[in-house]
Amino acid sequence: MVVVKTIKELKDLLNSFGENRKVGFVPTMGALHAGHVSLIERCVNENEVSVVSIFVNPTQFNDKKDLEKYPRTLDADCKLLEGKGVDIIFAPAVEEMYPEEDKRVFDFSPLDKVMEGKCRPGHFNGVAQIVSKLFDAVNPDRAYFGEKDFQQVAIIKEMVHQLRYDIEIKACPIKREDDGLALSSRNSLLSPEERSQAVNISKALFASKKYADTHTVDETKSYVESLIAESPLLKTEYFTIVDGDTLQDIKNWEDTDFAVGCIAVFCGNIRLIDNIKYKE
Repeated sequence: MVVVKTIKELKDLLNSFGENRKVGFVPTMGALHAGHVSLIERCVNENEVSVVSIFVNPTQFNDKKDLEKYPRTLDADCKLLEGKGVDIIFAPAVEEMYPEEDKRVFDFSPLDKVMEGKCRPGHFNGVAQIVSKLFDAVNPDRAYFGEKDFQQVAIIKEMVHQLRYDIEIKACPIKREDDGLALSSRNSLLSPEERSQAVNISKALFASKKYADTHTVDETKSYVESLIAESPLLKTEYFTIVDGDTLQDIKNWEDTDFAVGCIAVFCGNIRLIDNIKYKE
């Protein structure tokens, strides 16, 4: 496992592996956890060369305070990846990825106009900026993303289509703590009391899956929101049930064969997201 910090070093090292080798890529913002490891293990198993990037991307944060408090644990991340079969860790500085301002503006409408796109203006444009830069640097055959960021996966797939990248996007299932809380780098920022209540997000989603069997979409949405409201430290920013392909709200279960409930909740000051599939 080699850690490189520049695009030139990365490209030179990738070239040293020769041609006709499948390159797998896992882009991360560090603070790695078991969810990331599951993506990385799949990447290693399915490709001859595996690359993991660790880069906290400033252009996808619309809140500077959120950017400042985002955990940065490069040494611990590298230690975690030892023995996992990773060939290259790409850990560039901001100046390496943005030697000048990236003024590109992407249009992923209507995918980026709802949920995270609505609540975090500019977020997905920043995601597209950095992921396209990373794709250009790594030139992978396959790239791996976690389904906890369900909307992001849809955006990345659309970006690959628009920019005509020959890259296969692999969406990987959510990894959870033993009690059900979706793994997230932000979980490390929760106080013990916040952590004890954060699990009620996934509990509400799991309970709603059975509830949805005998109730309407609107009733299911109200049910989840009422369960979340029972926890004093939790505040729902949004909960919506969408078509998993278009990300547009559905009114009735019959509207789609792929129904996904997506939620964003503040636990204290920490914003957490999760989702659940009702129909797939």
